[in-house]
Amino acid sequence: MKYPLLLLIKLYQWTISPLLGPVCRYYPSCSHYGYTAVGRHGAIKGSALTAWRILRCNPWSPGGVDHVPPRKRPVWHRRLRDRWRHRTLLRIPSGGASHNAQGV
Repeated sequence: MKYPLLLLIKLYQWTISPLLGPVCRYYPSCSHYGYTAVGRHGAIKGSALTAWRILRCNPWSPGGVDHVPPRKRPVWHRRLRDRWRHRTLLRIPSGGASHNAQGV
C-alpha cells in the first residue's frame, strides 16, 4: 500500500511542486518529509505523520528543521528476541559436559 502513496508524492514533486516554488517553512520540505515518512513507517503511520506535518506548516509556525522520527520496533518484537536469546544461552551442548559432571 505504501508504493502507490510514494508514487503519488513523486508525481506531486515532479509536476505541482516546481510551479509553487519553495513555500514550505520547514526543512526538509513537506513532500520530502512525506516521502521519507511513508517509506520508513509505512502507509498508515507515514500518512498520519505527513498529515500532522502539513497541519503544522502554516504562516504562524516558526518552521525550522524537522526530520522524520526513527522507526521503533514494537515491544512484542523485543520480547520475542529476548526470549529466543535466553533459550539459546540455556542450551547445554550434548557432549562431554555431562560425563565431566559425573566424574567419569
